[in-house]
Formats: sequence, C-alpha cells, structure tokens
Amino acid sequence: MAAPRLALILRYLRPHRRVVLLGMAALVVVNLLSVTIPLLVRGVVDDLQDGFALTDVLHQALLIVALATVMGAVRLLSRMLVFGVGRQVEADLKQRIFDHLLLQEPGWVQSTGSGEVISRATSDVENVRRLLGFAVLSLTNTVLAYALTLPAMVAIDPWLSLAAVALYPLMLMVVRLFGGRMMRQQRRQQEALADLSDLVQEDLSGISAIKIYGQEVTEQAAFAGRNRVYRDAALNLARTRSTLFPLLEGISSLSLLLLLALGSGQLASGRLSIGDLVALILYVERLVFPTALLGFTLNTFQTGQVSLERVEDLLRRVPRIVSPAQPVAPSTPRLGRVEARGLTVRYP
Repeated sequence: MAAPRLALILRYLRPHRRVVLLGMAALVVVNLLSVTIPLLVRGVVDDLQDGFALTDVLHQALLIVALATVMGAVRLLSRMLVFGVGRQVEADLKQRIFDHLLLQEPGWVQSTGSGEVISRATSDVENVRRLLGFAVLSLTNTVLAYALTLPAMVAIDPWLSLAAVALYPLMLMVVRLFGGRMMRQQRRQQEALADLSDLVQEDLSGISAIKIYGQEVTEQAAFAGRNRVYRDAALNLARTRSTLFPLLEGISSLSLLLLLALGSGQLASGRLSIGDLVALILYVERLVFPTALLGFTLNTFQTGQVSLERVEDLLRRVPRIVSPAQPVAPSTPRLGRVEARGLTVRYP
C-alpha cells in the first residue's frame, strides 16, 4: 500500500522535479551553513581564552553575520520553491476537478452528495498541497539536519552528544500524541464553523419565511446551540495548543540542562573547551525545531496521502454520458414535424 501511495506522490512531483531539486539543493546549503556557524563560534570563543585582537574578533563576527544572512536568504528561497510546487499542484488539481465535474451527470452529484464533492475539491486538495509542499520540505530538512549535525556533535564529544539528544524521542512522542489530537480538534472546529455558516446562510436567504411563520425564537435557539458547539471546539483546540508548546519548551530546556550539567564536569577535567560546549549548545538548539516539527510532518504526510487517494477516486470516476471524441453526422438526413392539437389563442 505504501509503494502505490509513494508512486502517486512522485507522479505529482515529476512535472516540477527541477524546482523541487533546486529547493532541495538550497536546503543542503542551509544545513551546511547551520553546521559551519557553530564551529566558527567555537573558534572565536576558544581564541578569547588566550587573548585576542579586537580586529580579529570583529572580522569573525562579520563573517558569522554574513553567513547567517546568506543562510536566511537561501532558506527563504527553498521555502518559496518547494511551497510554490504545492501551490501549483493545488491550482492544477482544482482546475482538473472542475473540468471533470462538468462531465458528470447531475444524478451522480445528487447521489454522492454535494457536501462530499465539495469536501474533496477543497479540504482534500488543501491537504494534498500541504503534503507536496510543507511535508516534503520538512522531511527533507529534518533528514539533512540530523545527517549533518549529529556527526559534527559526535566529533566534539560522542557521549555528551548522546546525552544531549536522549530526550528527543520523548519530544517526538509528545508531538505525535498532541499533533493527532490537534488535527482532530481542528477538523471539528472547521466542521462546527461550517454548520454555523450554513445556518446563517439559510436564515438570511429565508428571512421572510422566518418572519411570516414567527420562527425567530426557534432560529435563535438553533444559532445559540451551534455557536456553543463552535466555541467548545475552539476552546478545546486552544487548550491542546497551550499544553503542547510549553511541554516542548520544557523538554528542550531539560536537554540543555543535562548538557550543561555533564559538560561542566568535562570542562573541569579539561577534556572539553568552552568553545566546544558552546558549539554543542548551538547544535542542540539547532535540532529542537526539526524534531518538534517531525510529529506534525508525519501527521500531515499521512493525512495528505489519504486525501490524495480520495481526489484520485474522484478523478477516476467515468461519467455515464460520454460524448464521442469525433462525432459522425448521420448518413441520411432525418426530417421531423411539430404538430399542435387543441391549441387556442385569445387576445385580449
């Protein structure tokens, strides 16, 4: 099942492979610079211990600022490229779905349900856009971040590096747990808002009938009920968010505390320099965001795969009434006549 889904994703990415590859190359540059900058900081900090010249420090600081600026610009370029692919696929999909729906018979829309069709053409297409944009970018960035950062950390101190990232699996578990809950709660909030909007639209279009039959109190009660459902859904989502992000900050802070506690002993024994400890701290901070984002990315990837299959099911539907590609005129002309019986006209 995973192989057909992956082949389906690659099929949508293939027309944009040059842009995607360029975005991936930009991500490689970003991650190389993110590994290089802490090493430069380590060198500056260690040089400060033996005395320094102000001009040398300024030169190193300007170099670090320049590299950070380039890294930010290239990161922005990578996001524009990869996110742009997702937007382009979204626009193409919506046009394909619109053209395909024009070929379907009215009875199919009535039997399937307009809400189901609209859901596939809007929500599912948006999930596909997140899959081909955000998920692809985030997964690639996470793989590159770990592939380049962990060797640099291990080169400084293997055991200290292992202790610093030991709590990251816990962070991933927390994100996976709360990420799935957040997606379900966000879906409920959107559904509640859609129900509330439908009621308002119906009341506005039928306001005359409501006044004629005196249904104001009934409609007010219905609006209040749906409004409470929407409020509760929004509050549940806010509670989950307000719980998740402090937890992530707490776990990352524990990693830094563990690194400082163990690193201070290494400093005292002379097996680790201050610059090495600073570089490790920067590397640990570097891995926090990709690790925390990985849970959301996996949820987005799974949801996008399901939505992509739903959209494909819609596009594979063959209409019952199909016009021939090359219509042929009848060999003999067919003549008909119109006959009116019992028709009377009176004026005035």
